[in-house]
Formats: sequence, structure tokens, C-alpha cells
Amino acid sequence: MRRIERAFVTLNGAVLVLGLAAMTVILGWNVAGRYLTGNSLTWADEVARYSMIWLTFLGCGLALRHGAHAAITNAQDALPTRGQLVLRGLILLVLFGFFGFMVWVGIDYMNRMSIQRSAALQVPMRWIYAAMPAGFALMIVHLALIAPQYLRAGLQHSDEAPLG
Repeated sequence: MRRIERAFVTLNGAVLVLGLAAMTVILGWNVAGRYLTGNSLTWADEVARYSMIWLTFLGCGLALRHGAHAAITNAQDALPTRGQLVLRGLILLVLFGFFGFMVWVGIDYMNRMSIQRSAALQVPMRWIYAAMPAGFALMIVHLALIAPQYLRAGLQHSDEAPLG
């Protein structure tokens, strides 16, 4: 199971790196073309914007896994061990519920935008808005994978020992 989890995390990270690299090349090419030839790619800004949206949602799960999202741990740390365990369990339930709700809302919103097209690329906006349910679904998977460790030990309080 740990091997599958590592492969999943590696794949998620590789998609982010490739997406960021592609976005960098497209924007670099566009800037160079604009200043060297006076011409720019009409679709480059749109690709950059939509890539950033997708990269943000696809990267949220990895950020969650490493405890990079904002968190307030004072209340948790002040509780006795049993209270910490109960609070962590409650936090996990709330997060699973919220992420599931956001997948549902994202799918609904994605379907509502299915008739709209982007200006430059003429891509159906449903594919742009699909980033939201995809990202929250990934967050559910990442949370499910780290939940046992989180219940046992809580989030790490330093950058030296991230979850995962």
C-alpha cells in the first residue's frame, strides 16, 4: 500500500512540475516573441491563467499532505492525549464532509458552465471549471491516505518532518 501511495504522490507532483514547466515555456515564448518580433501568442495569457487554476487545485492535496495549509494547533496542543484524538477525528470528519461537498458543488458549477467557451482557445469552460472537483477529489484521496497518521500523531509542527 505504501508503494501505491508513493507512486500516487510522485505522479501528482510530476503532473504539477510538467504543468508548471509547460506554462513557463509558453509564457517565456510569448514574452520573447512580444519583445523580439512585436508579435505575441493570442492564447498564451489564457493558457497561463487556466494552467494556474488547474495547478492550484491539483497541488492542494500535496499541500494538505505536508501540513502547508493554514492551521491553528494551539487548541489541539492544549488538550490531553484523548482530547487531541477526539478533536483530530472531528477535524477529519469535517474536512471529508467539506471536500465532498466541494466536489459536488464543483461538478454542479462545471455543468452549469458547459455552454460557455473561452475567448481565445474556444475550449468549453466546463474543462476549466473541472479543476475544482478534480482538486477536491484529490484532497479527499490525500486526506484518506494521511488520516491514520494524523489521528495517531497530529500534524507535524516543523518543516523538517512533514507528513507523507
